[in-house]
Amino acid sequence: MLRVFTDKWLEKFLRWRLNRIPDKQFMGMMAVGAGLVAGLAAVVLKNTVHFIRMGIVEGVVMAHQPYLFFLFPLLGITLTILFIRYVVRQKVKHGVPNILYSIAQTEGKIDRHNMYSSVVTSALTVGFGGSAGLEGPTVATGAAYGSNLGRLFRLNHRQVSLLIACGCAGAIASIFKSPIAAIVFAVEVIMIDLTMASIIPLLLASVAGALTSHLLLGDGYLYSFQLTEGFLMQDLPYYLLLGIAAGLLSTYFSRVYMSTGAVFKRIQGPWKKLMVGGLLLGGLIYLLPAFYGEGYEVVNSCLRGDFSYIQDSPLFSEHHDTVLVSIILLSAIVLLKVFATAFTFGAGGVGGVFAPAFFIGANLGILFSRIAEQLNIHLNASNFALVGMAGMMAGVLHAPLTAIFMIAELTGGYELFLPLMLVSTIAYITTKYSVPHSIYTEQLAERGELLTHDTDQNTMKRLKVAELVETNFNIVSPDQSLGELVKVISRSERNVFPVVDKQGYFKGIVFMNDIREIIFQPEKYDSVYVKDLMYYPKATVSTSDSMESVARLFQETGNYNLPVLEDGKYRGFVSRANVFSTYRKLLKEFSE
Repeated sequence: MLRVFTDKWLEKFLRWRLNRIPDKQFMGMMAVGAGLVAGLAAVVLKNTVHFIRMGIVEGVVMAHQPYLFFLFPLLGITLTILFIRYVVRQKVKHGVPNILYSIAQTEGKIDRHNMYSSVVTSALTVGFGGSAGLEGPTVATGAAYGSNLGRLFRLNHRQVSLLIACGCAGAIASIFKSPIAAIVFAVEVIMIDLTMASIIPLLLASVAGALTSHLLLGDGYLYSFQLTEGFLMQDLPYYLLLGIAAGLLSTYFSRVYMSTGAVFKRIQGPWKKLMVGGLLLGGLIYLLPAFYGEGYEVVNSCLRGDFSYIQDSPLFSEHHDTVLVSIILLSAIVLLKVFATAFTFGAGGVGGVFAPAFFIGANLGILFSRIAEQLNIHLNASNFALVGMAGMMAGVLHAPLTAIFMIAELTGGYELFLPLMLVSTIAYITTKYSVPHSIYTEQLAERGELLTHDTDQNTMKRLKVAELVETNFNIVSPDQSLGELVKVISRSERNVFPVVDKQGYFKGIVFMNDIREIIFQPEKYDSVYVKDLMYYPKATVSTSDSMESVARLFQETGNYNLPVLEDGKYRGFVSRANVFSTYRKLLKEFSE
């Protein structure tokens, strides 16, 4: 009864809205709403993780034994799995890849549970020590609200996609208090076209998210950085080397992350994955406590030029050469962090890769300056830690512009803009050469489901063979006589006749132009059969084929109709004319 009442009032509101509020103004209002909700989600998630962590680290671990670092991540991921299995009862997918998939393949539909599930599961995972970030889950939550707001108010695919991007921008602006970087992220990573129709909603969402964070969390920044020394020209060669190092490390990160994930996919059963991943993660965190949780304290320490956190490791020994030990431990932190993150996800945890990329980049900058110091080269450790963060983000996420503007905003100015541009660009180019797609888009690209800024390509990806199948073709049997075929031809509007046996399997086609002469020879009506006249076409398609491959077949064969089969059985035809007209309709929607 309540649902009927609600639907009735919603229909009235939608009619009123269409008559009173133009689309542009309404999209602005929805963008502000998506930004506010995303900002609130970021605040809630950040505070929840803070309280869990402070209660565990200060209230339990410090009061008892450090070996509990080994157990708490396993406990957090266990709670995450239980919550997903018995409360959500659906798979909680990784944030940004799920967003990109929904825009490309499901008309922007994101399941409603994502409006809360990512917040809860990532809070449990990271709060108890899982080595992952909170940015991805927060972005996923903002996107889910944008998607469901758009679907609630019956918006079209383009408008829903824009609201998803607005939710993402609001989340990034709230987390980092970086509204400009948030817009760049929506364009560069979420693949939203930067047009006048999209820039205003994105601006409104970003401002709403940033203001929400300032209001509820204060004016402090997630990463605290004080510029003590600006860019020096003599440091240029070392920034070049840092960019190459960040690119190589990003390549290493991407490959290890993907291959470790593939290994965990082969492990049967969630509880076995939990035990394998959880124990490996616990062991790494026990040996290198810097891996515990998000790692923001470690990153902020790096930005101050302080790497004393390595002394928390049981591997550290003040009785040995501390310079050599520090370089070894910093190298271990840089190389093993990706394993800690991959084990977190492989065990069943939920989180993001923003923070791990920043973590590795900051430690890379410290390691770089530490090695330079031993070569009697003075480098500002804080600056190299900051620029290293941008390099790793540009390489791992394939988002150099986002990295440049985000890190520049975190400095409170643009004094390091040149080294940020240089390192980010070099890291991106170096990574792109070996890893064509980011860890967000690798699997989507392999399946041909990734949208880009290429409008023509995106339009083709939205076309589905199953939706374009035409079934108004007259079917004939291979055992029918020519006379029976003529009767079928007399009542058909098509000049192609699919030949199908009694089990529904496709055997070939009869083309009208090929039999035009014989149909005027009545003496052959009873002696010639369809199986004598049919031929098997050069190409067939399946309902699961991409439209790019179908278009290529039309071009290669010159055919105007291609038979559609499924497991060898006839389903219909897809015609060049229908594909072209549908393509033009979708292209018009994109253009508008």
